[in-house]
Amino acid sequence: MSNTSNFRRAIREAKTQALIGPNVIPNALPYVGGGLILTAVGIYGGLGMMGSPAFLPTFIIALIGQIVLFFVAQNVAAKGNNGTALPLLALYSLLTGYTLSGLVFVALSSQGVGPQGLAIAAAGCGITFIVARNIGSNLGEEDGLALTKTIQLGLIALLIVIVAQVFLSFFHIFTPTWLEIAISGLGVFLFAGMAVVDFYVLPRSYRDDQYLAAALSMYLTYINLFVFILRLLIALNSRD
Repeated sequence: MSNTSNFRRAIREAKTQALIGPNVIPNALPYVGGGLILTAVGIYGGLGMMGSPAFLPTFIIALIGQIVLFFVAQNVAAKGNNGTALPLLALYSLLTGYTLSGLVFVALSSQGVGPQGLAIAAAGCGITFIVARNIGSNLGEEDGLALTKTIQLGLIALLIVIVAQVFLSFFHIFTPTWLEIAISGLGVFLFAGMAVVDFYVLPRSYRDDQYLAAALSMYLTYINLFVFILRLLIALNSRD
């Protein structure tokens, strides 16, 4: 799961600021779509490298580059330096796709998931966007702040669980299917909630000219939602 520090900062700012970027989300949406397309290109490239001895070292390089680029691009975009931020975000999207290619490969290889599972995950993100836009844009101050705080706490708990999963995997201790289903289901629920929160928080956190910072936040929401839907489908179709 991608870093959520920008989300927590945005929540803090939303508590004290009125609407400062009424058009920031419409301005950001084309770049969110572009980032998702580049992610698909990165996934395609990763799948093409699958089975090659070069895949693992390039995966590690891409993962490190992705982490570094996230912080750099986030900082540059938040300053409204869009000319510099745009190529950084484009490269970040490509690297994110490359690092997701392993999960997509597992999904394609999993009986009962396959290409239709990818289509379901993508459709789930699209439906979530439509519903979240209608709900989040109409949240009142009290409800909006309550929801953001709840989602924030849930994401912190989920991050702790994911880190524990990764740590235990080094000792060949893997999550049983029933627990993986629960974790993935929680992830889907939380990022669907975060999609709603984006429409409340972002116009209160970013000016209209900071649309790339808002685009990065929304991009992370839908990428993580896609990942957890895919994980849930894999878990539901797996057997211990």
